[in-house]
Amino acid sequence: MNANELSFLVVEDDAFQRRIVVNMLRSLGATSIGDAGNGMQAFAILREPSGKPVDIVVCDLNMPEMDGLEFLRHLGQEHYNVAIILMSALGSKLLISAGKMAKMYGIKLLGVIDKPFMPEQLKQMLTKFMRADYNWPQASSAERFTLEEVLQGIRANQFEPFFQPKVEFKTGQIVGAEALARWIHPEQGVISPYGFIPLLEQSGEIDKLTFLILEKSVAACRSFHDRGCIFSISINLSPNSLDDTTLADKITQVVRNAGIDPRYIILEITESAAMTDVAHALENLVRLGMNGFILSIDDYGTGYSSMQQLTRIAFSELKIDQSFVKDFADNEALRIMVKSSIDMAHELQIKIVAEGVETQQEWDLLKNMGCDMAQGYLIAKPMNLISFVEFCMGYRLRM
Repeated sequence: MNANELSFLVVEDDAFQRRIVVNMLRSLGATSIGDAGNGMQAFAILREPSGKPVDIVVCDLNMPEMDGLEFLRHLGQEHYNVAIILMSALGSKLLISAGKMAKMYGIKLLGVIDKPFMPEQLKQMLTKFMRADYNWPQASSAERFTLEEVLQGIRANQFEPFFQPKVEFKTGQIVGAEALARWIHPEQGVISPYGFIPLLEQSGEIDKLTFLILEKSVAACRSFHDRGCIFSISINLSPNSLDDTTLADKITQVVRNAGIDPRYIILEITESAAMTDVAHALENLVRLGMNGFILSIDDYGTGYSSMQQLTRIAFSELKIDQSFVKDFADNEALRIMVKSSIDMAHELQIKIVAEGVETQQEWDLLKNMGCDMAQGYLIAKPMNLISFVEFCMGYRLRM
């Protein structure tokens, strides 16, 4: 897909600024570009039944009659299938807050840009949209399947781990991979986690999937080690699973039955689960650590953590959420937060992984900040076992 195949709408009250953005899009190859002076005019275009569906809206925040925030709210409430690029001269902090609000409304947010900006920044966001394998979190995707359909898929062994490599900044080597659950649906192809994880968690059936992915991931780890590739495999644990006091022993048994030392299995726990005060959850995490597993805090920065809470459990890895990495190259506040997280982790003798690394600029900045590992589309997308093995065989050190 190219820019000339997409339909754009620029929503900006200043006519001069609006022309600048339109001309930038044209310079990037766009041919179908509409424009509006505020949110109300934009909706008149979006609602036009005979008009071409809009793919991407480039929207200002501060506008008369209907500003960008109200426009985003209505977009979310009416479930328009468009992607949004937010722009503003009001400062990066307000832009970041507006971006988080957009995501909470279920909007496909490509990114935020401080005005004035350069065509290259716009190009990066268009590249992200045009990437065929880019998965958007959709609030309604879980409604496509019933719980029984998902459980039948598990019983039919249709779920597989897809592996996304983790690369060490210092050496440029692949040092591990995260195993991400995918449903290989016989009719609808590869289904992302948004189509089944919420159903399984809400129904209390998530452990059926967790242990299926665990068994397959551990078997893959065994095959990597047999090939001489001593990788660690990261596996996600649902917060819902931690209430079962037998969980740690069950996981340990699966891993040891496969002949894998638990130190090669990293168990990722979301920050909100890691900070829980529920005794059962803490008992599981402590026991997993006692059994030799590496514990990792996933999505760091999205929960409610503190230095004291981070030291309650023997975490060995911390993963900076991709929402902090994305666009941090152009956002001083985000850079400060990422750098302070890296420094804090190292003070606590914790390795730090940056998720969602998509550009060379992000790689270079993170490397200079002393980050330990990177994971993201710059290195590779998640892939099935065969593709991952082929990728590793052809991989050249990233330095």
